[in-house]
Amino acid sequence: MPFNFADLFEKVADVAGDREALVCGGRRMTYAELDERSTRLANHLISVGVTPGSHVGIYAYNCPEWIETWMACFKARASGININFRYVTDELRYVFENSEMVALVHGPEFDDPPFDGPTLRIGEDYEKALAAASPERNFGERSGDDPYIIYTGGTTGMPKGVVWRSEDAFYATMGGGNYAGPPVGSEEELVENARNAGRFAFLIVPPLMHAAGQWVAMSAFFGAMTVVLLDGKGFDPHHAWELVEREKVGSVVIVGDAMGRPLAEAIAEDPSRYDTSTLFVIGSGGAALSPAVKEQLAASLPNVMVLDSFGSSESGYQGRASEGRRFSVDATTAVFDADGKRVESGSEVVGKLAQTGHIPVGYYNDPEKTASTFIEIDGQRWAFAGDMATVEADGTINLLGRGSACVNTGGEKVYPEEVEDALKAHPDVFDALVVGVPDERWGERVAAVVQTRSGAELSLEDIQEHCRTKIAGYKVPRQLHFVERTPRQPSGKPDYPGARRIATEAG
Repeated sequence: MPFNFADLFEKVADVAGDREALVCGGRRMTYAELDERSTRLANHLISVGVTPGSHVGIYAYNCPEWIETWMACFKARASGININFRYVTDELRYVFENSEMVALVHGPEFDDPPFDGPTLRIGEDYEKALAAASPERNFGERSGDDPYIIYTGGTTGMPKGVVWRSEDAFYATMGGGNYAGPPVGSEEELVENARNAGRFAFLIVPPLMHAAGQWVAMSAFFGAMTVVLLDGKGFDPHHAWELVEREKVGSVVIVGDAMGRPLAEAIAEDPSRYDTSTLFVIGSGGAALSPAVKEQLAASLPNVMVLDSFGSSESGYQGRASEGRRFSVDATTAVFDADGKRVESGSEVVGKLAQTGHIPVGYYNDPEKTASTFIEIDGQRWAFAGDMATVEADGTINLLGRGSACVNTGGEKVYPEEVEDALKAHPDVFDALVVGVPDERWGERVAAVVQTRSGAELSLEDIQEHCRTKIAGYKVPRQLHFVERTPRQPSGKPDYPGARRIATEAG
């Protein structure tokens, strides 16, 4: 089966044209309207030189045009390249050049980008281009091999373009695997499911430049559901809860504590302030939810499931938290030791987490990184995204965190996420990041960058006393830095280089 994104969306739009597909700000769009506008944009892009296999940059805050451009690229058999709107000129230029973009669609906030090809500014120019373009779907035959590319900066390193076959991405990231049931067996099955689906709305809180937003949006479209975007460039948790009430949202999508904590704080002020009776689940992916935030959400929303999933741009969906940082996984996920052997359950051996099955082709323009991340073991290809883990006796995975962020202090390895969970369990800590800084005696020492709750006063001794009740002594922070706001990426992921700069410069 081809399972091409554009084909699937068009088939759903043909049977669910009158249903509401997209809500953003004051704008509402049916499936028929979204399909026609993205078709017109696809024809416009083709007219300015976009061909099958081309790359088109999308440089904007969340808005309907982001979705339209993304879908238009799939229709034209091109790839939309997600651009981080926080990047400075040199970073932008790197992504533009590395991705070999041939065109760029950008928001009015991002005029004069460092790009020499055709550009289209969202607003009057964009609307004129759509009005002048054909609404006909004359795009030719598409394929399940058509690429889907997502650029990820991760928590460390330069941005990398992860290249997926659309069929693999459909099964691994966009609902084809169904996660909790049998996989979708055919296009006809998907279309019939969409035809018979009832109304269900997803509120997507993270920016669409992040995988979590993209994956849930496309999954919703394939099910003829409604996507509600948190519009604009900022994150106002009260606005999010207003949208839950106004749009009768069934699922809220977030990325970790950076979004979960403010939402929890806002609803805790008065759980009856907003009508959340339609809300069924809060789902987090891309960054783990700490136990403290899960508990806080559950206390205010006892009838809402809080689901903490994990995965990466290089692996797709991998599993769901069962307790703390322990995740339930299936046979496509495994942990391998330094010799490339599977880690045995209950052995307490720390290894590298890997995914097989529907995984990416590799990194765009980076054969060396591709070879080190996508590795064949016993005739089977595995994706190693950099996460470290152990395997519990019951087969669940205990996720430790990225090896690149690990702190080596006196020969002991400390994974930041575990210390961060301990810190965020303190009632006066709002958010925290943990990094290693140089130490003459130990090589590195554990340093914490902490954002306290308003009016709270804490000392290093307070933090240490609290942490010793949660984690081993060698993991307890020996250096503490208070900040007004912890450094995080727009997606909510930790900005560990930024936190390390704060800790190192302050000494």
